[in-house]
Parts: sequence; structure tokens; C-alpha cells
Amino acid sequence: MSGERNPLLPYRATIQDIIPETSDVKTFRITLDNPRAAAGWRHEPGQLAMLSVFGVGEAMFSISSTPTRRDFLEFSIKRMGRLTRALHEMEAGGRIGVRGPYGNHFPYEKFQGKDLLFVGGGIGMAPLRSLIDFVLEAENRHRYGRVEILYGARSYDDLCFKSRLLDGWHKEPNTVVYSTIDRAEARWTGHVGFVPAYLEKVAPSPENKCAVLCGPPVMIRFVLEVLKKLGFADDQIYSTLELRMKCGVGKCGRCNIGAKLVCLDGPVFSMAEIGKLPPEF
Repeated sequence: MSGERNPLLPYRATIQDIIPETSDVKTFRITLDNPRAAAGWRHEPGQLAMLSVFGVGEAMFSISSTPTRRDFLEFSIKRMGRLTRALHEMEAGGRIGVRGPYGNHFPYEKFQGKDLLFVGGGIGMAPLRSLIDFVLEAENRHRYGRVEILYGARSYDDLCFKSRLLDGWHKEPNTVVYSTIDRAEARWTGHVGFVPAYLEKVAPSPENKCAVLCGPPVMIRFVLEVLKKLGFADDQIYSTLELRMKCGVGKCGRCNIGAKLVCLDGPVFSMAEIGKLPPEF
């Protein structure tokens, strides 16, 4: 966005549709009310936006829709606190505020000509979905090699984006999907087990490949151990860090990690970059 508009002032937006993903995750499809603002909006896969519920507050969320879809924005949001509860109670036609986009993005330019491995857990698939859909778009697909998607959740009911996961992505050319749940269920005929162990079993080759991760911190920690065991180098691995962000423009300092501000320098970091962050990370 350009111009003299206050960067902390949200644009009004309307919820066009709400797609239930799980018992506590919904995808909100929204459009900006101002046609000029809508025409000028540009985001990249992996970027963030601040959503506000008027009279309640605002919070930062990943944009889960691909930027190739210019007619709407999507945010897949897990019900966790006061603001997300308020969002989950809204209906199509409701009005919210949006400002952004913020942060950097997955370096899809660097990924061109390479195979891609996506590893997600739970709601961590939301930011990955924007890049997966971008890569698999017909106009982009020829720029990338084999795509592997490994995704897990606690149960079948906790799997997000089931239509894409179980009946969409795997139909794309040169694309394979591995899905797993933590514990066996009668209605689940797929793999059972935790994501890191399943990744080690699948054993993807690191040759000419980049791995993109997002999920619970404990999952990421063990996935990294597996990737290192498989031979992936730090500069082949990318993940997101999404600390609590209040302003989104690098002024409040709430999201600093050492000398880095997640809202400006992230949320996407290579493992080579993460390795230089303070010990708590």
C-alpha cells in the first residue's frame, strides 16, 4: 500500500464466507470494502496481516490464501483467546478491520528449479497453504520440481484443509501427500504416528530440495533433528516464527528476538538465520 494513510489504521472489510475446518479452526474469506484499497493490496506467500474485531481488539494472523487469488483474502484461525473467540462468533456479512500485509515471505524465487518438501502440524499448515497453492497454480507449477507435503494433526477431526489434503493436492502433477494422525481411529485408514517419526520413515532425499516447516515448537524441534539426520543443510530449511506482535511495523518491540523483529525481519527465517538468534530460540 502507498500514500499518506496512517499505517496503523485498518481498512474496513467484510466477511464473505466462513469455512469450518475443525471444531476450533475456521477459515475466514474476506474482501476489503474500499475498491481502491482492494485493487492496491499485494501480499506474498507467508506474509501476515493484522485483523481487528471492533470493540474487542486486534491480532496478527498468517494470510492463508495464495496471492494469485486477487478477489479475496483468507485467514485460517484457531479459537484460542478473547479475540479469536469473537471472530469465531461472527457470521458472513460481519465487518472487521484489516491492515498489512506485514513481514517477509517464503523465498519462492530461490526455490525455483528445486524440489520442495512441506512439513506442517496442526494449524501450522495455514501459512504453508499459501505457498503450496501458489506453487501448484498452473502458471507457476513449471518453475518447481517435485512437491512433497507431509502433514499431521492429533486426530482426524483436527486435520485442516481436508478437501485439499485428502482430495486435492495429491492430484496435481509430480506431487505427493503424506498425512498422519497421532493415534489410531476407526475411520482413519492412513498413517498413524507423530510427524517427525513419519518424516524419518518417508526419508525424503535432500538433493536439490528445500524444506519449509510450520507447526508446534516441539514438532519443529524434532523435525529439524530428522532433517539433519537425512542430510539437509541449514540453508535448505525454512520455518516461520510468529511471536505476539502488537504494531506490525517495528515500533513497539514486542516481537524482538535479539536484534531481529519478527514483524519486519520475519516471520520467515532460514535455519541458518535461526541458528544465529539468542539461545532461547
